[in-house]
Amino acid sequence: MIDLNRNWTLMLALTMSLGLAGCPVEADDDDAVGDDDDSVAATDSIFDIADASDDFDTLSAALVAASLDGTMDDDAAGPFTVFAPTDDAFDALPAGLLGKLLDDTELLTSILTYHVVEGAVDAATATGLDSAGSLQGEDIAIAFDGTTVTVNGATVTMTDIEATNGIIHVIDAVIVPPSITLPVDIVDTAIGAGDFGTLVTAVQAAGLEDTLRGEGPFTVFAPTDAAFEALPAGLVGKLLDDTDTLTSILTYHVVSGAVDAATVVGLTSTGTVQGEDITIDASNGVVLNGGAVVTVTDIEASNGIIHVIDAVLVPPSITLPKDIVDTAIEAGFSELANAVTAVGLVDTLRGEGPFTVFAPTDAAFEAVASVTEGLTDQQLTEVLLYHVVSGEVDAAAVVGLTSATTVQGEDISIDASNGVVLNGNATVTTTDVEASNGIIHIIDAVILPPSFQ
Repeated sequence: MIDLNRNWTLMLALTMSLGLAGCPVEADDDDAVGDDDDSVAATDSIFDIADASDDFDTLSAALVAASLDGTMDDDAAGPFTVFAPTDDAFDALPAGLLGKLLDDTELLTSILTYHVVEGAVDAATATGLDSAGSLQGEDIAIAFDGTTVTVNGATVTMTDIEATNGIIHVIDAVIVPPSITLPVDIVDTAIGAGDFGTLVTAVQAAGLEDTLRGEGPFTVFAPTDAAFEALPAGLVGKLLDDTDTLTSILTYHVVSGAVDAATVVGLTSTGTVQGEDITIDASNGVVLNGGAVVTVTDIEASNGIIHVIDAVLVPPSITLPKDIVDTAIEAGFSELANAVTAVGLVDTLRGEGPFTVFAPTDAAFEAVASVTEGLTDQQLTEVLLYHVVSGEVDAAAVVGLTSATTVQGEDISIDASNGVVLNGNATVTTTDVEASNGIIHIIDAVILPPSFQ
C-alpha cells in the first residue's frame, strides 16, 4: 500500500473515491468497497461496513458463523484494527476449505481473530511496525518496503477505513496463525506426502488434476509409488500413453463424498466415480477387492479424504496385460517357459523392455527336441535370445522389414510376401499378443541362429 504517512493527499483521494473518507460520498458502479446503496457511512461499525459491502460477503458470513459479529458490531468492545480479506481472498483458498472452516467454529474463530489487533492502528503507525499482536494471541508479521505494506505476506490494498469501533485495512489473502496448518487440496496433499509421485504423474497425464483440485468432496484410495512399482514391468508406461484406460483406473480409486475410516469399516462395497464398485472387507484390517490393504486412513485434504493403499485397483471390466513371461505361461507356452526358466532368462523377460518375442509353440519345440536337448545352457540361451528383438515391433512394422537384429546378435530374415515367414521356415501364425513389457508374435517353428548351422 502507499505510504500514507508520507502521502496524505493520495490516501484522501483513494478513500474519497470509494466513499469511505468520513462521510457518505456517491460512488460509481461497483466500487472496490462500498455498500449496496453505493455509500457507506463513516459512523458504521466494523461489522456493519463488512456486512454492507459487496466485497466482504464471505468475511461477514464467517463472522456470523463464528459468533464474532456482535463483537465487531460493539463500540464498547473496541477499538479494533481489522485486516479484512476480500471475497477474492477467501475464493483463493484451496477448494472445499471454506466449507470446512464454516463447519469448524473453533478453527474459524482462531483464524478470524488472527486478523484482528486491539486498538486503532492506522496506516501511518502500521508502516513503522514489524509485527503486531493479534486478538488470537499470535503475532502478525508486518513489512513495509517503501511502497507496499504486507501482513504475513498478504498485501494491504486499502487502508484506514474508519468505523465507529476501529479501523479496517483491506488485504488480498487470508492469513493463518503460525500454529495452524490448514489442509490443502487432494493433489497438493498427495504431492506434499512424497509417496505418491507416480499417482500425481498419472493424474496429470489423464487430465484429472483440475477435477481433484475441485470442490468435491472426494474420497481417494491412493496407491503409493511402491504399489505402482509392483505392477508388471512396463505397464505404467503403457498406461501413461493410454489415457482412456488410465482415466478409468484412476477414477476407480475415487468415491464421491468424504467417506472417513469409521464409515468405510461399516461397508461391504462402495461405488466409484468410474462407475464400478470396490469390494470392502473389514474383518481383519480393511482390504479392497480382496488384495489392496488400506495402510493409512483419514488423511485430511481441503476437498476430501485420502486413504492410502498398497496396491493399484483395477476395475472388473478391464484386463491389464501381464509381462511377457506370465503372458506366455497363461497362453500355454509351457516348453518356452520351461526353457526360459532353465537358462535363467525369466528376470530378463520380466524386465522393463520393451521386447518383441517370436514365440514358438510347444509343438514347435517338440519338433526339434532332438536338437535342443543336446544344447548346453549357453547354447540354449543363444537360441532363445535369437527369438527376441529389442523394442516393440508390432505386425504392421514387421511386414515392412526384410530382417531384424535379435538380442542374440544375429539377424532374422523376414519374408512378408505371403504371410510372414522367418528364416524361410517359421510362419507367424498369430500377431500382436500384448504384454506389459512388449509384444509376442506366435510362430510354428523354432528358429536357430545361422552360426548354429
